Amino acid sequence: MKKVTICILALLSFTLTFGQVANNIIPMEPDRWDFDPESVEFITHRSVSAARGLNGGAQLFLKDFTFENGTIEFDAELSENGFVGINFRMSEDRSLAENFYLRAFWPINPLSRTTLQYATVVDSMSLWDLTDDYQAPATLYQDRWNHVKLVVNGRQMMVYVNDLETPALHVPILEGATESGSISFGGNAIFANLIVRPDVTEGLPAMAGYDPTAHDSYYLRDWLVTQPVDFPFGRDINVLAPGIPDSTTQWTPLPAEHRALVNLSRAFGMTMSPQGDRRLAWLKTTVSSEVDQRRRLDLGFSDEVWVFINGQLLHTDKNYFGTPSMKEPRGRCTLANTSFDLPLQEGENEILIGLANSFFGWGIIARLDNIVGLTAK
Repeated sequence: MKKVTICILALLSFTLTFGQVANNIIPMEPDRWDFDPESVEFITHRSVSAARGLNGGAQLFLKDFTFENGTIEFDAELSENGFVGINFRMSEDRSLAENFYLRAFWPINPLSRTTLQYATVVDSMSLWDLTDDYQAPATLYQDRWNHVKLVVNGRQMMVYVNDLETPALHVPILEGATESGSISFGGNAIFANLIVRPDVTEGLPAMAGYDPTAHDSYYLRDWLVTQPVDFPFGRDINVLAPGIPDSTTQWTPLPAEHRALVNLSRAFGMTMSPQGDRRLAWLKTTVSSEVDQRRRLDLGFSDEVWVFINGQLLHTDKNYFGTPSMKEPRGRCTLANTSFDLPLQEGENEILIGLANSFFGWGIIARLDNIVGLTAK
């Protein structure tokens, strides 16, 4: 009888454990996660198993799990100021991922569009400053659970935060380089109640959604780029300085991505370093004009530009986050950064841009105010 009872208890224990996996509940228990014990502790909080970030925030990597499409839900309790988020479709070396996070800086205005953010991770670096489009407001609670739900399918994601009826953020085009991968959490919060439902996508289309720039012919999309070089702070560019491209310079095509973004981070990887190293690359394109005319160019850039037209230095500018030179919106790369006139001559006009960067995303967005009498290539 004793042996039978032991067998029944063992079977019951197995059934409950299997049921948790089958029901897609992933416990917040140490054996399921890779973590640094100095930054994470596992606790019981509000009657459930949870993981709490210590010393500035948790880094938790789910073991032996691959996510491609489906629904991810979790709770996060926010007490301190900070960034709290989740990575998914993370590559095995953790250098590539999709990243969604909450900006928990109290008090939070529920109408502020900076509360929620999506960005892709390239070469272990978030491209948050190249993705101003993917922000949204939300109501967040302090010292109680915030419920987050991500619905992911193919190239699209829908995000719900504390309201499961109305999406808080829709990402029509996920920008990551991976189609599947692992899941991780990060931030100064308590995480619990993780549920993953593979392939439950609630009718969200898998194909890429609408790109508002796709049919706008005013954007300059076809660029050539040089290989980047080290460009320490203190160095500058003028027409007499060495390093200006010449007939020997090697060029590679770098067309704009969706959102008309020319993304050097994707092409060349991380620029940011603890030493604040700066790199420089050159971009060029050609605009042909039927007559002499002036056209306005709206330029988003990260982080520093030197713009030449037909060999003449025309415009210089800086957009370093957290400095007096930071452009609206808060150092992000958008067309609101700067505008200036291009003096175009009849025939071909070469636009040459030196682009330096040392902080997160590296790229430009360029748009003319009109293309009457112009051809861009």
